[in-house]
Amino acid sequence: MANNVEQSPYFRKQIASGTIITRDPPKFDLDAYISNYIGRTRLDRLTLIGQTSTYLSLDALHAAIAQSKQGAEVQTYLNLTECLHDINPSDALAVPDVTWVEETTRRVKNETDRLEAELKAYKNNLIKESIRMGNEELGAHYLSVGDFTSSYKSYYRMRDYCTTPKHITEMSLKLIYVALMQRNFMTAQSQILKLQTQATARAEDKTKLEPILTACMGLAQLSTGSYADAASSFLSVSPNFITSEPLGGIDFTHAVLTPNDIAVYGGLTALASMNRAELQSRVLDNSTFRTFLELEPHIRRAISLFCSSKYSACLATLEAYRADYTLDIHLHAHIADIYNQVRVKSIQQFFIPFSRVTLDEMARAFPPPSQSTSTENSNSNENSKPHSIDDELSCLISADKLPARLDLVDRLLIAPAASPRLAAHADAVEMARRYEHTLLLRLGRLNTLNSGLDVKAPKEKQGGFGEFVGDLEQMGKEGLKGLGRFGIGGRG
Repeated sequence: MANNVEQSPYFRKQIASGTIITRDPPKFDLDAYISNYIGRTRLDRLTLIGQTSTYLSLDALHAAIAQSKQGAEVQTYLNLTECLHDINPSDALAVPDVTWVEETTRRVKNETDRLEAELKAYKNNLIKESIRMGNEELGAHYLSVGDFTSSYKSYYRMRDYCTTPKHITEMSLKLIYVALMQRNFMTAQSQILKLQTQATARAEDKTKLEPILTACMGLAQLSTGSYADAASSFLSVSPNFITSEPLGGIDFTHAVLTPNDIAVYGGLTALASMNRAELQSRVLDNSTFRTFLELEPHIRRAISLFCSSKYSACLATLEAYRADYTLDIHLHAHIADIYNQVRVKSIQQFFIPFSRVTLDEMARAFPPPSQSTSTENSNSNENSKPHSIDDELSCLISADKLPARLDLVDRLLIAPAASPRLAAHADAVEMARRYEHTLLLRLGRLNTLNSGLDVKAPKEKQGGFGEFVGDLEQMGKEGLKGLGRFGIGGRG
């Protein structure tokens, strides 16, 4: 069935345009996987799977169409039915339900007109709380119909009518949620930083907010390609996130990302951005993040294998889950880059102890990624073929990522010979540079002192015994001056 789906007009067009397509079945069960999510993120994840997985396409689109009809997103429903029609024209769900579309469109318009009229009346009455609630209801309505731009504007207009710290916190959480659903990650980061630095929030509220905000910040950083920052954020998420209650009317642990997602995102970004020592200390020995890693044992296993210098086993573990991560809505566009960074680091670390390694041994240690489970850009025949280890090493050497030379005649990867003389010269030059820098700093200080440009700190008043002695000396001087008036005392 997957072959028939792949040969459909929709997937042929997607492949021709270079869209990432996943051909192998993932390890997760679709129903069990999608049951962890609610709201818009559930619909978005089903849509991505339906549009990119040849194996789960029909099941995911059926579930997405059913999910969209539970809400009021008419355009999303029509897009899904059109996609299903291009894949399987004979499917009963591929024909739009015209009656539902017309009724929902009419109901949405009436509700929009009603809420806008109520908000206008509230503004005429100049009641701040009513205006705030009117904007909130209108923002929630726009969010339910998939109009994220109007929803964000409505929520943002609440700012001028918020009278308590709780109102400001709830408004900020709604703005963060809409920005994440809108894929406007820079705006999401900005709102998160504002809420984190908000001085009016109570300590109890900050304790509840911090896990949510840190997780959302990590998600935004991951989506913008800042893997190191994302890893730091995910690794610092408190285990309280697992039991977090809905805040601002939003259940972030199901409507945005789950604890399992934090384990996967944090583990993969850490593998892509940290060395072995950092992985050991900041990930495996991290008691806070260990709670999340227990939810995804294969991620912990991959990190442990990398720290144990078992790079082939680490890459094999990751490859086994490539299809799963490619179908993740937030990893979809980044998984190839993350896997490539982990592979490059593995090759670098593997080669460090050796002066030379045969290319055959390198090929056995680092087989090419599985093309059936990886994404392919079939727009190029070159990209559809697995590259040899020779080409891969040559690219790494050319990019200065691997200090080595290739001997294609004897098929050897040779480390550059270490030159003690060259190293001694380099150390001498570095020492001279540091010495010169220190001398310049000292000369600058001497010139400042000689010119009288230094600012002297006021003398601190002495205390204790020193203060007592100082008082005695002052009294003695004043006493001598008094006696001098009567001609008593020695000449000073």
